[in-house]
Amino acid sequence: MDDNRKFLIVGLGNAEAKYAGTRHNIGFEVVSALAKRLDATFETGKLAYVAKVRHKGRQLILILPTTYMNLSGKAVKYWMGQEKIPADSIMVVSDDIDLPVAELKMKPKGGGGSHNGLGNIIELLGHQNFPRLRFGIGKNYAQGYQVDYVLGKFESAERPAIDAGIEKAVDAIITFITIGIEKAMNQANTKTEN
Repeated sequence: MDDNRKFLIVGLGNAEAKYAGTRHNIGFEVVSALAKRLDATFETGKLAYVAKVRHKGRQLILILPTTYMNLSGKAVKYWMGQEKIPADSIMVVSDDIDLPVAELKMKPKGGGGSHNGLGNIIELLGHQNFPRLRFGIGKNYAQGYQVDYVLGKFESAERPAIDAGIEKAVDAIITFITIGIEKAMNQANTKTEN
């Protein structure tokens, strides 16, 4: 692996303050935790909050799109072009209602499922060949209440598992950039026993 590689790490969410701490914003939380661990600071950039940092010889561009979730692809496409980053060197972190709370699933490529943010990235890039890390938010809602659920905040009882999941996600992203996706997938996709 080329030591001077650049990586684009994308946390999906909605930038408005009212969405902070909601299930749909777990991508923001994970990438913010990564920035904190690497001592990087976000600044307002084009279509996103942006933090740039070096880690073990790699250049990382961390972004939190400010485009709203459904238009996340605009920010991803812009920053990939701006920084000349190939699709296999991006990692998109999103929430996933089909995974139990705090369970992680990393894949090198795949569809967007019902996730509008992933769907928009796939649409604008014209392919689905980019690594992603899905963070389980569970689906503990009554029929018809999915939107309220994903835009709601985690229960306080869920928070310890969420916080542990965030740390595990950060570890896996660091493994992805330093060692590669195979090892990172082994790390992220192992179920932790509570």
